[in-house]
Amino acid sequence: MKENIEVSRFANGLTILTDKMSDVRSVTLGFWLKKGSRHEPANLNGILHFIEHAVFKGTTRRSALDIAIETDSLGGNFDAFTSHESVGFVMKTVDKDLPRAFYLIADILTNPRFDEKELKREQRVIVEEMKMVEDSPEDFLGEIFQANFFPDNALGRPIEGTRKTVRTFDHEVTRDFHARIFQLQNLIIAAAGNVEHDDIVDLANKFFREKTEVSNQKSEIEDCSFPIQNASILIKQKRELEQAHLILAAPWIELKSEKRYAAHLLETILGSGMSSRLWQTVREKRGLAYSVGASAISFEDCGVFTIYAGTSPAKFGEVVDLSVAELKKMKHKGVSKDELNLAKQQTVASVLLGLEDSSIRAGNLAQSEITHGRQISVEETLRKIEQVETEEIQSLAREVFQTEKLALVALGNLNGLKIKRERLDVS
Repeated sequence: MKENIEVSRFANGLTILTDKMSDVRSVTLGFWLKKGSRHEPANLNGILHFIEHAVFKGTTRRSALDIAIETDSLGGNFDAFTSHESVGFVMKTVDKDLPRAFYLIADILTNPRFDEKELKREQRVIVEEMKMVEDSPEDFLGEIFQANFFPDNALGRPIEGTRKTVRTFDHEVTRDFHARIFQLQNLIIAAAGNVEHDDIVDLANKFFREKTEVSNQKSEIEDCSFPIQNASILIKQKRELEQAHLILAAPWIELKSEKRYAAHLLETILGSGMSSRLWQTVREKRGLAYSVGASAISFEDCGVFTIYAGTSPAKFGEVVDLSVAELKKMKHKGVSKDELNLAKQQTVASVLLGLEDSSIRAGNLAQSEITHGRQISVEETLRKIEQVETEEIQSLAREVFQTEKLALVALGNLNGLKIKRERLDVS
């Protein structure tokens, strides 16, 4: 399925991207903000996530019920999310309803009412969301890990904020932050599906016709200082858990790194899928975990690679040792050509299957623009994947898997267990 990508960039900073898919009747339309929770000051931690919720509670034109009814009439596929480096509002609808979807999202983002009573109610909803995180061992461990790995940095703060910060988000605070950061120079509109590029441009011109100049107001709320990554060992006791949950982590590449293709294949070989080394070693051969795998996330200036597993407290040490052994093996023995070819096949299949989904294609448009300031074609991506050699995988493993840089965080009924640094030796 061929890409038909068009791009328009306006003097006011707004960027519009489309990818036409003539053989479908749907359109995925998204408004992406090029700012995330790491751009918040510490005293407003969680405010972008709060705004993501609060804009649905009514605008100057629509009530919260109006928004809900219109969303359902458009198919109900309306998703919003906040990450460390972006905020997104994405709707999938039938092609003929694209103008209605555009005006709904645009109104929600630019004309929120931020009614005080609704904000108080939403504060309680988000506190309940925090409780859900605390009740989920995997999610709770993830937040403990982030705070420990990125100390004194916005990347280490919870995206949803804290009870203390969220309770300060009244009408004035929320309105002022929204006005500073929800500006056209921070906005990307991306659509994929049965859509004409000029139609999106016309809709944007009509809706934003009064906003023609770039704002002089500072939108970068907090400078993103390079995060210091903390290679420590932290064991948190939680007696009521049946399993012990662990994250073994290492620093990783940044988003723009030319090593990102080798990095993805390394991650795949180690812990993505049933044929991966960790899955086979920990689950299939020894039956030590139901859930085990590896993943990585890259930011604009750094990244983090993680191995996750949930296991019996009695088997915790064995799972740690096996995970460390796989990192060591990757460093010193590398990967075989068969392993690399399998990872390439897996990755290529994922890329090509994603071309059939307008939601994935719209997301790729926005992410490529945010990260690279240009569109990276499928052909370029596939070529770069195929060019990766086994030596690049091993070289990257030697670079990132270093004993003194490994971090370990665990949560469970571990009865005062202590793990010494020597146990994480991958030299």
